[in-house]
Amino acid sequence: MTEQTERSLAEQPPDTGRLPHTAPADDGAPAGGAGPGDGPATAQGTTAQGTTVQGTTVQATTAGAPALPHTAPPPLAEPRPLGEPRTWPRDFTHRLTAPLPGVRALARIAREGKLRPSPEKLAEIQQLPFAPGPMPAAGTTTLALTWAGHASWVIRIGGLTVLTDPVWSRKILGTPARVTPVGVRWEDLPPVDAVVISHNHYDHLDAPTLKRLPRHTPLLLPAGLAPWARRRGFTQVTDLDWWEAVELPAPGGPVRFDFVPAHHWSKRTLTDTCRSLWGGWLLTAPDGRRVHFAGDTGYGHWFEEIGRRYPGIDLALLPIGAYDPRWMLRPVHTDPEEAVKACQDLDARALAPMHWSTFLLSGEPPLEPLHRVRTAWAATGRPREDLWDLPVGASRVLDGG
Repeated sequence: MTEQTERSLAEQPPDTGRLPHTAPADDGAPAGGAGPGDGPATAQGTTAQGTTVQGTTVQATTAGAPALPHTAPPPLAEPRPLGEPRTWPRDFTHRLTAPLPGVRALARIAREGKLRPSPEKLAEIQQLPFAPGPMPAAGTTTLALTWAGHASWVIRIGGLTVLTDPVWSRKILGTPARVTPVGVRWEDLPPVDAVVISHNHYDHLDAPTLKRLPRHTPLLLPAGLAPWARRRGFTQVTDLDWWEAVELPAPGGPVRFDFVPAHHWSKRTLTDTCRSLWGGWLLTAPDGRRVHFAGDTGYGHWFEEIGRRYPGIDLALLPIGAYDPRWMLRPVHTDPEEAVKACQDLDARALAPMHWSTFLLSGEPPLEPLHRVRTAWAATGRPREDLWDLPVGASRVLDGG
């Protein structure tokens, strides 16, 4: 564990129109932060009270989050200007959907020592799927993916090459070195037209990798992260709130990027907990095909809401690893069964698992996420070919282009 000293979280009033966060855990100690990628200790209990969201009364669910009102989805936001200077709240603590871990939770995980697989299970590393190959040719109507590992994808869409949460480093702060090589050599990448970042944890926002990019590369970031990028010399930086969007010109027509909610948090230093936002991205090709990149997230009500607002999602890139122990990681990391359920909530046609087979961030055996996601997918009765359980380095083209 790293960064185990955390400032106390002051409860902030929710933004107008935002779902309220749950009350902090009453463990008699200030909330604490763990290392990159770690998360809340427990989800909150239920409440019998309803709450008003944008004029609609909704009831709290057993998971502690309000049930979604059954109304027509609001129109999509008009794209914002690229590079627009923004002013944001001091922090986004009020967007949390579960409390951060307190001192007792940190002491428990340190005592149990279960954030790494058992020594006998580490032998499975040799069996992790790794099959690098050439990326497919991509024209203006191609929608293709290549998995570089963890949450790093090379997405070819509308004639653009987009990187998600690019981490080409062998080691990141507070985490053992990666257990599979990067699936795509940096020198084999086509020119990168844009980068999307889900949040600022070190296994998703990797400064050494971003330093390899030309400083004019467009960076699309969560609210509050633009200053970080500008300090590093990037000149085309756009940070967005949930449900906001931008469009990038592309040879096949504009590609739309919507920033959408996730059940997670942010932290990079001892003093910046939740000072920037976290979320996923919805990429829409010129022909209307859609890819949802969830970033890093637990399971919860946001998936259904994203599916309601963005009907016709063709492919969901969802995390399936870093989930054990569940008492600590459930609110921020979906397990394989929850990822399959999230795909159903999104009403997405296909699921591409990620966030496993690269860094050992938690205690499950290295191969367990793959076995469990295959079993959970089979139990739904959905077509096997719609589970894109790719090896690191492999590619696949979405049909319909």
